[in-house]
Amino acid sequence: MFWKAVIVLGLTYLGVAVTRLPRVHIDRPSAAFTGAVLMVLLGVLTFEGAVRAVDFHTIALLLGMMMLVIVLQRAGFFTFLAVRLLSVGTTPTRLLVVVVAATGVMSALLVNDTVVLMFTPVVIQACRMLRANPVPYLIAEAMASNAGSTATIVGNPQNMLIGVTSGISFSRFFLYLAPVAVAGCVALVAVVWLVYRGQFNHAFTPDMTALRQAAQPDTRMLRRASAIVVPTIAAFFFSSHLGVDISLIALVAGAAILLVSGIRPSEVIHSVDWVLLLFFVGLFVVIGGAREAGVLDRVLESIRVTPDLKGIVSVHLVSAAVSQFVSNVPLTMLVIPVIEGVPGDVLWTSLAAGATLGGNATLIGAVANIIVAETAARDGVTVPFGEFLRVGLLVTVLSLVLSIGILALEWWTGFLR
Repeated sequence: MFWKAVIVLGLTYLGVAVTRLPRVHIDRPSAAFTGAVLMVLLGVLTFEGAVRAVDFHTIALLLGMMMLVIVLQRAGFFTFLAVRLLSVGTTPTRLLVVVVAATGVMSALLVNDTVVLMFTPVVIQACRMLRANPVPYLIAEAMASNAGSTATIVGNPQNMLIGVTSGISFSRFFLYLAPVAVAGCVALVAVVWLVYRGQFNHAFTPDMTALRQAAQPDTRMLRRASAIVVPTIAAFFFSSHLGVDISLIALVAGAAILLVSGIRPSEVIHSVDWVLLLFFVGLFVVIGGAREAGVLDRVLESIRVTPDLKGIVSVHLVSAAVSQFVSNVPLTMLVIPVIEGVPGDVLWTSLAAGATLGGNATLIGAVANIIVAETAARDGVTVPFGEFLRVGLLVTVLSLVLSIGILALEWWTGFLR
């Protein structure tokens, strides 16, 4: 069983890493799903064992957050908020700061992939009205979505995995990693300004009238959605005091918004990204099979990770490097069993920071980067791979150094336990 599990695990991650195998039509969700089926078919896991391997807390958290975001999107919330924030960007530097701050904050409170999907067209349209090159702002937007999402458990899928598995409360996770997110965004602004300083030496007078007219939200739907979203975010922060699991909070919020949004519930359910949920389920089963067959025990024997400064550095560097090949979600699923038995929160926070910040290095390092590039391309704007890399490597190195320093200081003072 050991070698069967090794082969299935290897083939699955190969499919995840390269996205599409030569002459074989297979993408990430189908690679994970096929790997899960093979684990059962080859006898590595029983069908019941495969069901037990799925972490339904994470699936529930993702599902509930997707429902909230879908209704906010339908209400025009993202475009409305983006327009209001961009209207204060009266100089190139101020516009850069506004784009990074707005994207970072929204990505911390909602799933970052959806934030950039909604925000990218607004950034492009604003830059065209200001006669500014949109590429620096799009690069900043993509990277800010990753950096900002580091702050909370609901900011991105890998943080959801870490939060649910580790048992770290929402508020404690935020206190640990909010400084890392802020430092990452500050470093991002500094690097982008430095790289594009020649384009930031002139002022412009924005005319946002047409953009505001095109971004009128559905106020009735937005009020109804806000009545659910605001208490939900508050409940996340106080979940440990309330004694309620955040995945249950997300499901309750999802059910509530289905009933009060004014949109047909079937339309919201149809808009849920079920392919992403299938991808997660498949990976859970593949990792569960590898664990059942003892593959991960061999990994544990070869990797000695301790909750100290050495562990903080090694987890940051390894997760940042490997996420360039398999992206941060499958990387996180692979690393979680390795650090699951280590006491304390040190390695969990290091994994969240390293995997997420490492996604800024290349255009394919994180899903948010790809979404920005593809959405911009449909609008006639090309984000060059080399240009993204030139900024991304600097941002990643600087933000990782800052993250290691912040978490090391929190560990040394005893705040990060």
